Amino acid sequence: MKAVLQYRASPGFVADLKTRAFTDGFDWAAVDEADEAAFACEIADAEVLLHVLKPVTAAMMDQAPGLRLIQKLGVGVNTIDLEAAKARGIAVANMPGTNSQAVAEMTLALMFAALRRLTYFDPLVRAGDGWRPDLGVIDSVGEVAGRTVGFLGYGGVPTRLAPVLKALGADVVYTARSPKPDAVGRAVDFETLLAEADILSLHAPLTDQTRRILDAGALARMKPGAILINTARGELVDEAALAEALAAGRLAAAGLDVFETEPVDPSAPLFALPNVVLAPHAAWLTPETLGRSLDVAFDNCRRLRAGDPLVNRVV
Repeated sequence: MKAVLQYRASPGFVADLKTRAFTDGFDWAAVDEADEAAFACEIADAEVLLHVLKPVTAAMMDQAPGLRLIQKLGVGVNTIDLEAAKARGIAVANMPGTNSQAVAEMTLALMFAALRRLTYFDPLVRAGDGWRPDLGVIDSVGEVAGRTVGFLGYGGVPTRLAPVLKALGADVVYTARSPKPDAVGRAVDFETLLAEADILSLHAPLTDQTRRILDAGALARMKPGAILINTARGELVDEAALAEALAAGRLAAAGLDVFETEPVDPSAPLFALPNVVLAPHAAWLTPETLGRSLDVAFDNCRRLRAGDPLVNRVV
């Protein structure tokens, strides 16, 4: 059985993949997302595609007549044409929970970085001016304690973060699609979430209902001076409206790991704003997450080879 990883993977990840594939007797190949010729060559005789970020289209599936499984290394399957996969008899599986710890830690890091204006202080110190900052910036920083942190969605990431934030002295509120009887925090509706959250962190899946749920109107209804954190999906937010709200000072800051279009055009308005902390869709990306992901992926490869039911099958 041959599996193809379409991702610009680190040396450590490739070495781990190679070792596991050798142990289990699988053929494998790792291909950079930008190298379409290499991908076309490798996927032609593959049975499994290990998918990370680049959208999987019907045309890509047609390049692999023997493809039996698209294994998402992560949770969201919005970048996979599920109807095309279903029509071709290709199974799709994901792996909820494998990256929750990493995303939770990055979410917390972005909260602190935005709240404490680290993108302002870091280059200032490097330039030798760190001990004479703009005193107005000092007035704009703050602590998590005493603030209200709101979660849009309450899955694995908020479940980890809410107790930590509560212990730090924050009030926690959340909006979720279903009741969360064991949640740390207070359930509120969406409008209350916007009005009360000093820090609003997004953890909802991308669906037709959530696409641009943070549009210009919703951003205008957020608490003045609030901070927005997004480690979920870039398309949850209208980026042009967000840039406008940040530039005008209606929102104090944002910490963003995901964007509407990736990679992001460096001329994007968000890049010019000093009150934005940016990361390249890397919240999930740790060696620990990758190790857990390969555990699930190779388990499903073994199941596929043996004809056993797949874990976390979506299609």
